[in-house]
Amino acid sequence: MKKPELLAPAGDLETLRTALYFGADAVYVGGPFLQLRAEKAGFSMEALAEAVRLTHAVGKKLYVTVNCFAGNGEIEQAGPYAKELSAIGVDAVIVSDLGLIAEIREVCPDLPVHVSTQANALNYATINCYAKMGCTRVVLGREMTLEGIEALRGRIDPATELETFVHGAMCMAYSGRCLLSSYFNNRSGNRGACTQPCRWEYYLVEKQRANTLIPIVEAEGESAILSSTDLNCISFLDRLTDAGIASFKIEGRMKSPYYVATVVNAYRRRMDGTAPLEVCQRELDAASHRPYSTGFYFGACKTDPNNDGRYRQTCRFTGVVRERTGAETYVVEMRNAFAVGDTLEILSPGSVGASFVVTSIRGSDGSPKEKADLVQEPVEIVCPVALAPGDILRKRM
Repeated sequence: MKKPELLAPAGDLETLRTALYFGADAVYVGGPFLQLRAEKAGFSMEALAEAVRLTHAVGKKLYVTVNCFAGNGEIEQAGPYAKELSAIGVDAVIVSDLGLIAEIREVCPDLPVHVSTQANALNYATINCYAKMGCTRVVLGREMTLEGIEALRGRIDPATELETFVHGAMCMAYSGRCLLSSYFNNRSGNRGACTQPCRWEYYLVEKQRANTLIPIVEAEGESAILSSTDLNCISFLDRLTDAGIASFKIEGRMKSPYYVATVVNAYRRRMDGTAPLEVCQRELDAASHRPYSTGFYFGACKTDPNNDGRYRQTCRFTGVVRERTGAETYVVEMRNAFAVGDTLEILSPGSVGASFVVTSIRGSDGSPKEKADLVQEPVEIVCPVALAPGDILRKRM
């Protein structure tokens, strides 16, 4: 059986380069039109062309999300946009709206279409309908169970690929169809402008005591009663493979390069068998996350009584290696403060768990420093472990 694709998110070119460096087989990004994330996560056409060049140069693929639900005035724009994407070499578009799919398939039939998870495909009949429209892949609804995936695989065309999410944030609403943000802030989650009110902390208010806020206690402090857990499937990737999944998708086009590097690295190593499960899980704990769960794959997604809605992580991103300047000296672009005497860990495609003690820091002007504390300042450090440009340094918290 062919090994599934590892599909990573990127909200900018730096994150895209990071995803490729740490082992993603493909990257999905948003463009300037209907991309269902905040505007800052959308690539310009020029940036998309560069993203295509970067991914194809290393034999990988680039997919572009066109996954908002469209209004009347946007259908006619979809065809010309699809032609632009096809012309620069995009490998596929990810689309949720039925009308957009039909328009793109008619105007630009050579551009592969992947059906977004927002389309809520949960059964073989729906998948077969999309296949008849010419869609080559369907991203399953996040409410699918593993048993359900196993049952439908034999009832669809073997040529139709199945993709599913394996890691990242889950929406409390049905595959993202939520109106809370629209209600509270007039910003629609279905148009890429969610303010994430499900992750806020809430209190009870008694009608006759309007000025008294009553905490809803689950553990300590307030309760984020609407906040979901984060998905983590690293312990059963083999079962998803056996069920016929062709692509493992990581959520997070708004996430940092450090997050993408950490998660992609862990899944790459687990898929390739180059690190044991406990090491990969420890890696995933190093990135910012809410309490983990297995989502709906084994039935109901049970509420975690320890889910306070707060993010946690075991490591802090401190810098990116930019170049080697000597036998043991390297220029590092600082991201969070570190000092002489700190122990830093190395996040690299070539190793897991290596660390060293910082013995020397020189600022961008060449002068010695006790602490690197200017964000994105290039500083020179001494490291006895071989590093490569693109490696990431972190500090355990």
